[in-house]
Amino acid sequence: MEDVLDWMSLANKKPKGKRPDFLGDPHDERLLSMLLAVIGEVSVLRERMDTVERLLEAKGTISREDIESYTPDADAAYERGAMIREYIFRVMRGPQQMMEELQSTEPPVESISEELINS
Repeated sequence: MEDVLDWMSLANKKPKGKRPDFLGDPHDERLLSMLLAVIGEVSVLRERMDTVERLLEAKGTISREDIESYTPDADAAYERGAMIREYIFRVMRGPQQMMEELQSTEPPVESISEELINS
């Protein structure tokens, strides 16, 4: 009998060691983890959709086998990479700005405005 790989158990395995703590709040860490998982899933869907579009354009009709066996050429791979990078930058803009604010040594604009109003 063939062993069947249990993807659900593998996906839900608890990692060894301490969980990363980038944000200092366990709730924020869980949200970030979920966000990154969704980003990964959507990235895969976007690549798969790109495959379907390219195959339909080239052949007019496709099968599941066509999709599964598709390998992008250099130009298509480059376009996909650019598409995914752009997508990730857009989605991660908020968290990136938050991290930049945390690392910034300049006072927030609000405190400067408040200081000017009160002087």
